[in-house]
Amino acid sequence: MQPIARAIRPGARENDLVAVANQVLYSLGSELVECVNSVAGSRGKPHPHTFSDRIIRPGDMVFLDIMHSYMGYRTCYYRTFVCGKPTSEQVKAYEKAWKWLKDSIEAVKPGATTADVAKAWPGPEAFGLKTEEEAFLLQFGHGVGLSIWEKPVISRLMSLEHPYPIREGMVFALETYCPSADGRGAARIEEEVVVTKEGGERIFKYPIEELISCGLPGTMAY
Repeated sequence: MQPIARAIRPGARENDLVAVANQVLYSLGSELVECVNSVAGSRGKPHPHTFSDRIIRPGDMVFLDIMHSYMGYRTCYYRTFVCGKPTSEQVKAYEKAWKWLKDSIEAVKPGATTADVAKAWPGPEAFGLKTEEEAFLLQFGHGVGLSIWEKPVISRLMSLEHPYPIREGMVFALETYCPSADGRGAARIEEEVVVTKEGGERIFKYPIEELISCGLPGTMAY
């Protein structure tokens, strides 16, 4: 994520960031870069799951999802950046996404169920949608192991009525999404969690607590 943060600047394209991710991952020993989602600015609403050749502009929020295989095991994690300094609405969107993610991680413990985790997430009305089907995948969880999607699957669409038990040793990813009210992008963040006796332990160590500014003078990763 750090080389990606340094590559985010006005004039770079979404697919340039994908190239950076591939180069770094393969040089570090990745066996397969399965997918890298790269989404900037207005393309963040509604949420797409792909990348384009869109040019990044000052003020754009940028989020990326990294899915690859290392020693046979998959990864899946989102981080969100902003090119330049964020607006107050962008910060609010990020803070909401982080709260929802943090609350869902805190619900993870042996003996809990996927319904307990899903209850930490907002309903579709929070995004101007009418049904859980419309909001499917906006707030989501899925097992990560030898494949990218394993049990447990966590979603308000199915988990509230069909809970699945959470057991020690499980590893899964939790991801949340919130668009910026000013239309200047969206926050999408994800963390991988291993279930311990004490609860959910975050695996990925790259910063997530705050929206990271980069790409222009005076920002963190300039």
